[in-house]
Amino acid sequence: MEYILYLASGSASRRGMLMAAGIPFQVTDHAADEGSCSLQQPLEQLVTEIALLKMEHVQIPVGQEGQVVFVLTADTMTLDNHNQLHGKPVDRHDARLMLTSCRSGATVGTAFCLEKRIFQGRAWVTLEKIVAYDQAWCVVDVPDVFLDFYLDRIPFTQVSGGITIEGFGEQFVKEVSGCYSAILGMPMFKLREALYSLGFYAF
Repeated sequence: MEYILYLASGSASRRGMLMAAGIPFQVTDHAADEGSCSLQQPLEQLVTEIALLKMEHVQIPVGQEGQVVFVLTADTMTLDNHNQLHGKPVDRHDARLMLTSCRSGATVGTAFCLEKRIFQGRAWVTLEKIVAYDQAWCVVDVPDVFLDFYLDRIPFTQVSGGITIEGFGEQFVKEVSGCYSAILGMPMFKLREALYSLGFYAF
């Protein structure tokens, strides 16, 4: 049996990673107010709270009685060496500030929430849930003279801290230590383990 995985995320990077991994999915939305989460907490706790909040407000279609689906939410944030948290830049100026502050190194953390749900009595009921987190430390050094060159070529409002480490952005990556895919927005090793443990794969 092939199950549906609903990805409640607008991230092109997350979609790309799932596609490259051969994981079939459908994109859906959520109505969570991420601004309701306090930034005055550790990185892991914050992104985990946001991923769980998104799961509480995920929007998936009405199912058929007994239908089983999987739902995935995630959140990524960046913590620079000055202990300043960064989400997605709101504009070009914001992106320049974030990139400058992360030149000496930054920790990028991603948390995801995966639920296995069944449609019973006209509602989706959660059968099992897995929450996981991973991170990496990286140095992405975009010199001043290259900032506009960089920002003209990446979707900087769609990535945490304005940091892109794949494709065009790879030339500015000086060092990475930890879970590479966590920087991209989804710790793929832990996600594969979680999907397998919940029975998503039917070999």
